Order: sequence, then structure tokens, then C-alpha cells
Amino acid sequence: MNTANLLRLILLAAIWGGSFLFMRISAPTLGPAVLIEARVLFAALFLAAVGAFLKKRLDLRAHWKHYVILGFFNSGFPFLLFAYAARTLPASVLAVLNATAPMWGALLGAAWTRQAIGARTVLGLVLGTAGVALLVGFDHATSRAGLAVGAALLAAFSYSVASQYARTAKSVEPFANAHGTMWTSAVMVLPALLVFPPAGAPTAGIVGAVIALGVLCSGVAYILYFRLIDAVGATSALTVTFLSPVFGILWGALFLGEAIGWYTVAGSAIVLVGTALVTGFVPRFKRAAPVAAPCK
Repeated sequence: MNTANLLRLILLAAIWGGSFLFMRISAPTLGPAVLIEARVLFAALFLAAVGAFLKKRLDLRAHWKHYVILGFFNSGFPFLLFAYAARTLPASVLAVLNATAPMWGALLGAAWTRQAIGARTVLGLVLGTAGVALLVGFDHATSRAGLAVGAALLAAFSYSVASQYARTAKSVEPFANAHGTMWTSAVMVLPALLVFPPAGAPTAGIVGAVIALGVLCSGVAYILYFRLIDAVGATSALTVTFLSPVFGILWGALFLGEAIGWYTVAGSAIVLVGTALVTGFVPRFKRAAPVAAPCK
């Protein structure tokens, strides 16, 4: 990973960490359905404009079933769940709960392939559960917060289902995946508008947060993410999962005044360590090869 890709990785983590800030700002007023319908629609329109400029085909007729499945598990359903949770939980907590997605993915993969779960995986799962309990237990130990935590964890699990599906699904060009799933998500979220009406009228700040959530955190972020995968591989790109909670906590503290207590730091660290153990993720850094002195 060279300097340019490292900067892209940090930028992507900052953007995705910011998505929880924008949801926290807008979800209490708009409700989860209106917020996510606007998010995926703005993302779809932005990606359509980019696709037209780059002359990239969507090929909806050939891949619509794929876009529906991936759009449900990777966008529409988890987005709604996180927006529901954002009405109650701070942005920092949402970002850390999102970081459990690779842990659920590893467990789902083991169950899918009927592989035995090792001691390291069990330890990681125990640590992850303890970290979530520590993170949430101090300030949010209410029944409403419990539902919100459950929704956020289910959203993270949904991402892992999408990852397992993508491994066995037919190959579709990455940009088309992002573009197509935003359109199918926009259609699938529509019925939720009847269940979750908005609580009030949006302010200019809320409108700005929704646009940023759609264009920046979905459209631009997907382009950055797929470019990283092409450049450094999926495993290295996974590092963004461990970096985005840092920015989620930072943005929540800076812009929403969310408190960063010892339990926030400790709980976040325990969750990330548990996730790393379950997934077997170990960062490796290559030393630069010595440059030979020029011959004189």
C-alpha cells in the first residue's frame, strides 16, 4: 500500500465514519424510511451521472436479480436498521457496532462451509460481545437502546450476508454493483415510508446532512472503496472497517458534543480486538527494500 492508497484509505474511513454523524443529525426528525429513501436516491442519481460521464453500462435486464439481492442485504435493509438505531444511539456507538460486520462474516462463513470454530474465534466473539456490552451499558442501558443496539448489530450481520453472497454470485463490474444496488434499494425502501413517517420538517442542516449521506457517504465512498480493492486487494481494503470507528467517535465528539468516556475507548478497543481475532486479521507492513548505491 503506497502513500496514495493509504491516503485514500484514511479518506474513506473518515467519510464512512461521518455517515453515522449525518444519520444521527437527520434520523430523529426524518425517521429511518424518509432518510434512507433520500440517501439511496441521491446516491443512485449521483452514480448515474458518473456512469453516464464514464460511459459505464448498468445492464439492468441481465443483472436485476443480482442487484435486488445485493441491494437488500448490502444497502436497503442495513441502512434502514442503522437509521432506526440512530434515533437513539450516538454516532460513536453506531460506528463501533458497524465494525462488528467482519466478525459476523467470519462466523457466517464458517457455518456456510461447515468448518469448526476454533478457540481464537470463540475468544474473539466473547471479547466482541463484552466490548459491545461495555460500550452501551453505561449511558444507554434502556429497553429502547437495547432495540437500537440489536438493530445495529443486525445491520452489521446483513453486511456479512451480502459479503457471503457476493463471493458466490456471478461476477458483475464493481461500479455497476454500486450503481444498480442503489436503484433497487430505492424501490425496496418505498414501503417503509408507510411505517416510519417523519417526525417533523427538515431544517437546512438536515437537508445538507441527507445530501452528504447520499452523495458523499454512498456515491463517492463506493467509488473510493472499489478503487482501493482494485489497487490493494479486498483484504487490505478491509482495514477501513477498523479505522472508521475512530472517525465516528471523533466526528461525534467534535460536531455533536458526544462524550468520550473511558468506557467508550475501552469498549471500542475490545470490539476491534475481538473482530480482528475472529477474522484472523493481522496487519503486515513490508519494509522498503534498500536502494543500492550507484556505481562510481
